[in-house]
Amino acid sequence: MNAPLAFSALDRQLGDFLQRLAGGSAPEVRLAAMCASRARAEGNICVTLGEIAGMEGAPSLASLRKKLRGSGAVGAPGEFAPLILDSKDRLYLRRYWEYEQELAQAIVNRSGTPSVPAKGETDLQEKAAAKAVASGFTVITGGPGTGKTQTVVKILNRLRAQPGGENLQIKLAAPTGKAAARLTESIRSVEETLAATTIHRLLGYLPGSPYFRHDAKNPLNADVVVVDEASMVDLALMAKLFAAVPPRARLILLGDRDQLASVEAGNVLADICAAAERARPNEPLHGAVVALRHNYRFTETGGIYRVSIAIKSGDAEAAMAALRESTDGEVKWEPLPETARLADALRKRVVAGFRPFLETRDAKEALAALQKFRILCAVRQGPCGIENLNAVAEEILAEAGLLVPRPGWYSGQPIMVAQNDYNLALFNGDSGIILPDAAEGGELRAFFLSAEGKLRRFLPSRLPVHETAFAITVHKSQGSEFGKVLLILPEKDAPILTRELLYTGLTRARGGVEIWAPEAVLRASIDRRVLRASGLQDALRAAKT
Repeated sequence: MNAPLAFSALDRQLGDFLQRLAGGSAPEVRLAAMCASRARAEGNICVTLGEIAGMEGAPSLASLRKKLRGSGAVGAPGEFAPLILDSKDRLYLRRYWEYEQELAQAIVNRSGTPSVPAKGETDLQEKAAAKAVASGFTVITGGPGTGKTQTVVKILNRLRAQPGGENLQIKLAAPTGKAAARLTESIRSVEETLAATTIHRLLGYLPGSPYFRHDAKNPLNADVVVVDEASMVDLALMAKLFAAVPPRARLILLGDRDQLASVEAGNVLADICAAAERARPNEPLHGAVVALRHNYRFTETGGIYRVSIAIKSGDAEAAMAALRESTDGEVKWEPLPETARLADALRKRVVAGFRPFLETRDAKEALAALQKFRILCAVRQGPCGIENLNAVAEEILAEAGLLVPRPGWYSGQPIMVAQNDYNLALFNGDSGIILPDAAEGGELRAFFLSAEGKLRRFLPSRLPVHETAFAITVHKSQGSEFGKVLLILPEKDAPILTRELLYTGLTRARGGVEIWAPEAVLRASIDRRVLRASGLQDALRAAKT
């Protein structure tokens, strides 16, 4: 956690409540509760007592531990208390300790006996398929272009070929509508009747409730559940998903462990992969993860491949060398233009990148054309944040005669949903376009594609919270692919700039990436990793079969 402290109103309310619960004269309980609450908001599952004890004015570690354990507001694992403190000084909000324990036990239960290596399987896709058919739980990880969804096709073909395979109930899901649509498109080549959906819709969201219609008491009717973009799934949602999948069903997670972690708390896919790597041959998770390595999209000598490999390994020297040496047009690096010159530097790229979709009036074709180019940013505010760059893009495109920006909504406005709306089945990260609707006399409508590839239209006034999306954050780009990407980093280094963010932004592109960033910021970003406090790896090792 970073100083200076910045606690939210929710953090303080929880701290005040637990301090009163502890008798009213327990400032260390208030501080610990606020830190645990803030840690969760920052994406961590827990906070260590060492971090709290290191704060100005906090008691020593030993004193803090003693006072918390005797407060009545903090319990040991298995005890009923608002906060849980484990033997490694990890402090949890109770609900998140439970999520972690429940998920770990569910994974181990589903893994069953240790996996037996598939004899004769030398191709990693075939190896993954063999493991998935023989096991109740499999993780298939790999970067874009390594064939994760193609491997799922092989798995489904093998399962269908078994006796009774034609009657299998198969469910496909992903965290966002865009990711679900991509999975559907990939699978439809062999399974025309299958369509992916969002995890929330699969589980049966209950508006205004943190619970779902399907849970351990009312499980899904499924024999096989495949979840794509698993790196985006947070701890709470993953625990609820595992609870809702019947014990007899196979559960297959697809994802890229090197991507950014989920927006909400946890880094579940990375934790599972790390635990599996450390598992001994006699342990349930041994062999549960298959990492696909061969890239069918990018050649090993190509710019995107070389730079992404260097970034993943944290090798700033190799990454900068690959950026400077790249001549194939796949990846290009330029120092960040001065703020006063940013709009002029963007003009040519913005007009060329967005003209195809802005000159298309068919909504479905326009949505497809919008995927040909996007500006990706690390931050929201500042000259290189999405708020400013969206305004700059609007101004440039208006000057080019491609759109007429207006307050509220306007024709040609790309939008991205920023808040789930379960009634409309629109979810955070779904992207659409505002266009005149000929069927409604030319009135503006917001058009989206469903996971099944069907066009959906809404009155703009009915939409949940959303924002203009010529430029989007790298976090919001997860689950999407674009023909070309312009990745812009801020002029100064910041904790949010990590190798995972760079890697995720770089690999959103199928055709080419241009990076605008100061060299010092690039190097610092490659050196920095996403670190999230969690006890999931330990919980997986401790869970009983």
